Amino acid sequence: MSKSVLFLLDGMALAYRSHYAFISSNLKNSEGIPTGPILGFANTLEKLLEEHEPSHIAVAWDTNVPTFRHEMDEDYKANRPPQPEELKIGIPLIKEMIEGYGIQNVEQDRYEADDLIGTIASDANAEDVDVYMVTPDKDFMQLVHDHIMMYKPDNQNGGFNLIDREGVKDYFGVYPEKVIDVLAILGDTSDNIPGVKGIGKKGAPKLINKYGTLEAAIEDAPNMSSKRHREGLQEYEEEALHAKEMVTIKTDVPDTVKWEELNWEGANEEELGRFFKRMEFRTLTQKYLGEEITRSSREKSNKNQTDLFGSNEKEEEESELESFEEDIVNYELINETEHLESLVTKLQGDTLCFDTETDGVDPMENKLAGISLSTTAGVAYYVPVNVENGIPQTKAITILEPLFTDESTLKIAHNYKFDFMMLYRAGVEVSGPAFDTMIAAYLIDADQKLKMDALAEKYLNYETIPITELIGSGRKQKTMDEIPAEEIRVYACEDADITLRLYEILGDILEEDELSEIAETLEFPLMEVLAKMEMEGVLVDREMLGAFSKTLHDDLLALEQKIYDKAGTEFNINSPKQLGEVLFDRMGLPAGKKTKTGQYSTAESVLKKLAAEYEMPDLILEYRALSKLKSTYVDALPKLINEETGRIHTDFNQSIAATGRLSSSNPNLQNIPIRTERGREIRKAFIAEEGHQLLSADYSQVELRVIASIAEDENMIQAFQDGEDIHSRTAKEIFDLDSLDEVTPNHRRKAKEVNFGIPYGVSAYGLANRLGISNNEGKDMIDQYFDRFPGILDYINETKAFAKENGYVKTLLGRRRYIPQINSGNWNVRSFAERTAINMPIQGTAADIIKLAMINIQEYIEEEQLGTRMLLQVHDELIFSVPDEEADEVPEKLKELMETAFELSVPLDVEMGLANNWLEAH
Repeated sequence: MSKSVLFLLDGMALAYRSHYAFISSNLKNSEGIPTGPILGFANTLEKLLEEHEPSHIAVAWDTNVPTFRHEMDEDYKANRPPQPEELKIGIPLIKEMIEGYGIQNVEQDRYEADDLIGTIASDANAEDVDVYMVTPDKDFMQLVHDHIMMYKPDNQNGGFNLIDREGVKDYFGVYPEKVIDVLAILGDTSDNIPGVKGIGKKGAPKLINKYGTLEAAIEDAPNMSSKRHREGLQEYEEEALHAKEMVTIKTDVPDTVKWEELNWEGANEEELGRFFKRMEFRTLTQKYLGEEITRSSREKSNKNQTDLFGSNEKEEEESELESFEEDIVNYELINETEHLESLVTKLQGDTLCFDTETDGVDPMENKLAGISLSTTAGVAYYVPVNVENGIPQTKAITILEPLFTDESTLKIAHNYKFDFMMLYRAGVEVSGPAFDTMIAAYLIDADQKLKMDALAEKYLNYETIPITELIGSGRKQKTMDEIPAEEIRVYACEDADITLRLYEILGDILEEDELSEIAETLEFPLMEVLAKMEMEGVLVDREMLGAFSKTLHDDLLALEQKIYDKAGTEFNINSPKQLGEVLFDRMGLPAGKKTKTGQYSTAESVLKKLAAEYEMPDLILEYRALSKLKSTYVDALPKLINEETGRIHTDFNQSIAATGRLSSSNPNLQNIPIRTERGREIRKAFIAEEGHQLLSADYSQVELRVIASIAEDENMIQAFQDGEDIHSRTAKEIFDLDSLDEVTPNHRRKAKEVNFGIPYGVSAYGLANRLGISNNEGKDMIDQYFDRFPGILDYINETKAFAKENGYVKTLLGRRRYIPQINSGNWNVRSFAERTAINMPIQGTAADIIKLAMINIQEYIEEEQLGTRMLLQVHDELIFSVPDEEADEVPEKLKELMETAFELSVPLDVEMGLANNWLEAH
């Protein structure tokens, strides 16, 4: 999926910043509501959602109930001034606005927003979800991890500063895991938490870097040569240890929302627009309702609006968006057979733009409601089917078929794959060259919004008719087949007309940016391949999943009893509080100092460390893994089976990952677990139909082969050409061994981390952390790697230089990714951009190669009229259904097509397996 991206916003902190950013403007609407804090918060959300389009998002808030920290210390935050009146009014309205954006507000009595964010972020990080915490609060830096980063509002330049591990080191002088110890020494005057007097921002990190922890520094305090450090730590020992408890953000708040439940599907535009209209925010009202409003006298007098980042931005002075005008276009309803027949004759030509209206968004289940057509800008036609006063679908398709099957006519659509599938299921296979404006826009800039209305606004300065004008929203929302055809006419015709106009512009841009070739030879042909894969679907053994679910249920019960026996008592295993009491109080396992609330951390990271020596934490981890396996996959997959076909028809997403990789959804096949034996069992449920076998064809180490080829590194190229195990060869080089025979499994394991880490910009610290070695050892290993594979270092340096000069990087096939942050003055932002620049040509080329293979294979299957079908694409693997009678010859031909899809400096290698299910074939 595409990979999940989770944004967590610190609501109270951002509300306060919004308040103070607008305090001098004194904005109010005609009701007298102070709107500054609301506008500031809206600006933040608009910026984040537009620039990042998160898959998951939430805003966390404090409540008015005293927290566990107040229970620990009655003076906590005692010196805080009362909340400004503007915020007492504004915060409930901000929360209402957030709901309009379709975003969850998260709060929980006795815990602060920090703790909720810490818990949700830590859970998501454990599943390799990219998490971004949006907050000005430096305390959050203790949570930064491999997949957890912080967006800190930038007061001087506007926008955000991205804080990753190295950014935390720059700010505090220590890495995230030591931030708590530094904060404990410094204290926090705003929260009324005293620290160690006499030790400041420079001294605290020096002490912690030297001693590792606050406790170790206190223990050695009598021996310190510095009088301030010695006396400070001895005199304020108790305060410092108390401060450490107070500043520690909890990562195991019980019963809080799970990150998976925070998926974002877009705003309720009508509801949000009405809210902004009430607040009298002119630009935002226009955006969501398309209405002009009268600005309040106060808003008129404050034209220069300050946002919460401290920048003073003038209101946008853009030319007014154009919109539909009946008298300058010709949009016709075609609902008579004779009229349609004459129209088909009229539209024969070089290009045909089309769009389908349907009664839903699932192309495997929903039906056509109509088809719109356009060959000339400003002129379009709507053909209703399956509705009252429409043309019968079979008749309409029969008449339209010559248009859609004319091999000489270019077919244009926005989200072509969807329309292709709808028409295919209706009885006609669209053929001939294709152009998808969504895919074209994705190739031009993968980070821009790809919906047609956003592209129309950007490239045509045109505001399209919102679909909510037709079908409404919420519980009263209708489907297209419930609306009279005449009412749909303008909306549907506009879709085809605007798509045609976008084609004319985007086609030129593709040509100018040298992207036409990859569009015409790779991405556009792939659309039909993916459509046919989705329609084919994959057979799933519902009975096997049911039996597996029962097995997991029984295993969980047995494991539960084993845990109870080990603990000597029954308790709620899913309760962090009860689990902590059992592990650390009852069983006496080593843990950090117990807080006054009586709770310990039982996060996965804590349990993994303990599991190395103790059985109980390992049992808990196994219990959690089996529970998730059962609920997320084994019990969920049967619900996705199409009742008509008995198959799962996953959606392959072609325009999400900026690297060009395909992703999938419903289900997300990329996330099916493969690292554990029980997780791999799920693949057993994907089965071959009777008389067929499943064929797994998996590219071996394709990204490393791409690296060797792009970098033109002689040693790495030679290793692949000689058929050597690349990880063993790397181990031989970096450990200076005489021969491959001397390579041990431990050598190879470390070399594998190096091979996959260094070309993507892993730091010495990151490598050391992965391998459990010192930073110096990590640095030495990197130096040795570049010494033996100098071409890789040259590639890294040359790629960064190219990106800085041109603003983008590209794959071997010409796919581009723009990286505007590559020249940022902010080290954190720039270094993140540099890693992206290094990574994209490698991942992107690997993605392009498998796409080429898929196109060639589909062409071969159709030319030979085979019964073999391509079913799935997962990472670097393709899954096929092969009839028994084709099993002797077809696999070898598919292997050949995959290995010759693109010529590198090293051979491509494909591993293949045939079996009755995916697990055994892989």
